[in-house]
Amino acid sequence: MGLRQGLFGFFLLGISYMIYNKLSSTQTPTFPETWWGQGDASKEDIEVRPLKIDISKEVLKDLKYRLDNAIPLQPPLEGVQQNYGMNSRLLRKVIDYWKRDYNWTQRQQFLNKFPQYTISVQGLKIHYIHVKPKLIPQYALKVLPLLLLHGWPGSVREYYEMIPLLTELQKGRNIVFEAIAASLPGYGFSEATNKPGMSIARQAQIMKNLMIRLGYKKFYIQGGDIGSGIATQMSVLYPEVLLGVHSNTCLCFMMSCQLKLMLLGTTFPSLLGTEEELPFFTPVGEKYIYKTLLETGYMHIQATKPDTIGTGLRDNPVGLAAYILEKFTTWTNPDWKALEDGGLTKRYPLDSLLDNVMIYWITKSITTSQRLYSETMNAATLGLGIDQIPSSVPTACAVFKNDIWTYPKSLLHTQYRNLVQANYYMDGGHFAAFELPEVLAKDVYDFVEKIID
Repeated sequence: MGLRQGLFGFFLLGISYMIYNKLSSTQTPTFPETWWGQGDASKEDIEVRPLKIDISKEVLKDLKYRLDNAIPLQPPLEGVQQNYGMNSRLLRKVIDYWKRDYNWTQRQQFLNKFPQYTISVQGLKIHYIHVKPKLIPQYALKVLPLLLLHGWPGSVREYYEMIPLLTELQKGRNIVFEAIAASLPGYGFSEATNKPGMSIARQAQIMKNLMIRLGYKKFYIQGGDIGSGIATQMSVLYPEVLLGVHSNTCLCFMMSCQLKLMLLGTTFPSLLGTEEELPFFTPVGEKYIYKTLLETGYMHIQATKPDTIGTGLRDNPVGLAAYILEKFTTWTNPDWKALEDGGLTKRYPLDSLLDNVMIYWITKSITTSQRLYSETMNAATLGLGIDQIPSSVPTACAVFKNDIWTYPKSLLHTQYRNLVQANYYMDGGHFAAFELPEVLAKDVYDFVEKIID
């Protein structure tokens, strides 16, 4: 390490140490049961209502018109593939498929294959899929409630291939899950608030209250991306309701983690991770900074100007598809940026990807989904220091090689004090439930079997 790097490292260490001292005494905050909806809270209708996706012909006709009359796409630069974002040659193929081959009638039937419902929680109509296992009498099974939480730019569609694995008897297992896959407030078919302040912490409160309202005093939770963040904050704010947390996006925002990363990650990464973990771990330095900047541009704009970018996407299906699908290239495998097809169909059927885009389109939820970033990453929310409080709930981390950020166990133990399981997979990326449902489902089963009474 050069002299300037070393001095800069010590400078950062000093600043970080002061911040750490300030945050290390953070108290767990408590939140009021905020009424996020309209009308009178005393008249809340808490009846469970079945939901069937049934999109009008007018909406589909309007979509077809917009796709047919989209302005010509900007030709890409020569030889750049997906390195400037989604290549317009690839986007043109996706849009042509969307117009000619994607059959919404069939896809709507597919999306309605699981029982779906809505219920009001703190004034918002929350949508969820609820699949109960078909029990076989001769087997002594334990049926366990499992809340599934997606992230951005995903939806409950991510869990469609995984739900049957969780709710059907698996060979050699004596447990099975009752799966509740919820759409986050402001995402898909869940209602968005018109009030500021709906952060990840407040969504954790809503998801906790959803499960209690459905009759579960204690439950397990599985989450990825934002769903993982909600699960982690729920484990800090409401540990009494959680039996265990399974995450495929385990992060460590605690200052002690960042100190270890700065001090050891640059020069002695082997002190942070085992030989098995090192291929997953990008040490702090130029490569780490470049990767972070490359993949977090969306986060900066959504954390500061979500309504501006939302305006450009909410009424533009071509732009919406490009903005969402680009993430399914770079977050599944960063090497796919060099491919003409972006690797999209290497792991996902195009119908499945367009299902997810359609959920955002037909519900007009792209802007409201993005507001979660600005509500979570503002000074008031960050000042609560929830990310600086470790979780004591039994936790499992499934770490996939091509995810955006991955951490060795030594750092994960800092954030998750009761880390029961941490498995590292050489395949897979950010959308694990969507990409490798069998692998992720097995990881969930293995974890729960370790901690169940």
